[in-house]
Amino acid sequence: MYKILIVEDDRGLNQGITLALEREDTAFLRAFTAGEAREILEREQVDMALLDVNLPDGSGYDLLKEIRSHSKIPVLLITANDLESDEITGFSMGADDYITKPFGLMALRARVDRMRLRTGGEPENKKDDYADSRYHFQFEEMRFYVDGQEIVLSKIEQKLLRFFVRNPGQTLTRERLMDVLWGAEAAYVEENALSVAVNRLRRKLEGRAGYRPIETVYGLGYVWEKRV
Repeated sequence: MYKILIVEDDRGLNQGITLALEREDTAFLRAFTAGEAREILEREQVDMALLDVNLPDGSGYDLLKEIRSHSKIPVLLITANDLESDEITGFSMGADDYITKPFGLMALRARVDRMRLRTGGEPENKKDDYADSRYHFQFEEMRFYVDGQEIVLSKIEQKLLRFFVRNPGQTLTRERLMDVLWGAEAAYVEENALSVAVNRLRRKLEGRAGYRPIETVYGLGYVWEKRV
């Protein structure tokens, strides 16, 4: 189970973030003060942390420094200060991303998904593999097999495939997939680029039986239909 620590003193926002990020394979550890966050970090191994910079009893920067003293987990800073100097401070201390209040919860989810994707999307020390009756994907080794036959995937196809198999049965919108694949550059990518990438990946995954695990949800996006 992937564990995300959310440190935010606004209880309504803390709950909203939890609901926006909810996934079947994810557990959330919620703290409202720096002290509560330290208690959680002492007893739990978390895989990602979202830290409010301004806390009632301390600073998210201090928590970030403590985390970075022993861990490389992805960390996103949340702040109400729209100052470039604060952003520079956060990144210089080892933050992976930064978001300023007020923000949309779906925009936050896209950032969290991107960080999770960059780090493999799995708990620390867990091998990043996927396997079912037809497929075996080894993302760390970049080896991919369909019906026992190895296929070659481009970097974009690998990122797309990893995101699909980490979110089985979920409708992934085109906007979310564009953000995962191209991030801030998505606005400059041709409109049909995602469709082209999905179709190429589909053809490579069909194999001898012609099975297509990536289904189109018309008007929304795509879904990965998990096999047993």
